[in-house]
Amino acid sequence: MGGIDLPNRLVMAPLTRLRSGTHGIPDDTVVEYYRQRASVGLILTEGTWPVQEGRSWLGQPGIADDDQAEAWGRVASVVHAEGGRIAMQIMHGGRLSHPEFTGTGRVVSASATAGPEPARLPGGKVEAPTAHALTEDEIWEVIRGFADAARRAVAAGIDAVEVHGANGYLVHQFLSPSTNLRSDGWGGSPARRARFAIEVTRAVVEAVGGERTGIRLSPGNSIQGIDESDAETTRETYATFAAAVAPLGLAFVDVLHPEPGSALVQEIRRASAAPLIINTGFASPSSREEVGGILAQDLADAVAVGRPLIANPDLLRRWREDLPENTPDPGTFYDGGERGYTDYPFVD
Repeated sequence: MGGIDLPNRLVMAPLTRLRSGTHGIPDDTVVEYYRQRASVGLILTEGTWPVQEGRSWLGQPGIADDDQAEAWGRVASVVHAEGGRIAMQIMHGGRLSHPEFTGTGRVVSASATAGPEPARLPGGKVEAPTAHALTEDEIWEVIRGFADAARRAVAAGIDAVEVHGANGYLVHQFLSPSTNLRSDGWGGSPARRARFAIEVTRAVVEAVGGERTGIRLSPGNSIQGIDESDAETTRETYATFAAAVAPLGLAFVDVLHPEPGSALVQEIRRASAAPLIINTGFASPSSREEVGGILAQDLADAVAVGRPLIANPDLLRRWREDLPENTPDPGTFYDGGERGYTDYPFVD
């Protein structure tokens, strides 16, 4: 995939775990968590904020300063020592945040809309704030922030970066007509709604190279206030994006969709001219049989798996040898500490 040779086709999906403390700096526990899972073909890190204003939650890691980059360098070193590969997902939360986390007194988005759920603060839930609609100059500043974060990640030793364009966060907020209400050059039609995602991707490619750049998309995934139920509008938006980034020579396109063989997913694959990572979604954990079937039918070049890798750091061996799996504990997904994070047992 681009500049990365994967030893196998199993990819660790980007999984929010919120273990990076008040300042977004991965600690020794985070280092160990990724080290344990280095046998997969490629690790995609949890969403990592490029600038303070892009932070969504307490405990989420960042890549906005030297201290964060140094910590990620330690993660990259141990993954490489175990023979693994790692790509950082760069995620700007947009409106899915709160001024207490962004540190700027506001949250931002394509338009002045609010998230659908209350914001979760340390003291409890509060009403979701209405976002500030980014100006033209501010849009370009955000784009530069993605590029700077990508440079910082690669300089720290990370193999590649993935732009988070899915699941209702900022890039997705520009892609969707339900959250992008603009009528200027950044909205009002499928092509203009795709522009922000295109420009972010182009800027990251200019910063670190197409062979080190991927993007995650979730076309038609109506989540966190996103409505992409209009199939034709959704198809046109994502087809426009895919065709525009094809000349950039991306390392991969990572698509979250329950139907990997659908016309929409396969059109994105063809039009982008990039290797496809497929993640079949949130409804149920991916199984060994499902992943094997996707690869056998050549519906994707690799498959991203989430919850099974939370509970089974040695999932590759378990699936190759058809061994029993540990069961993940959802109560520890975002709980902090080692429990449910680095204490799942390996096969003896």
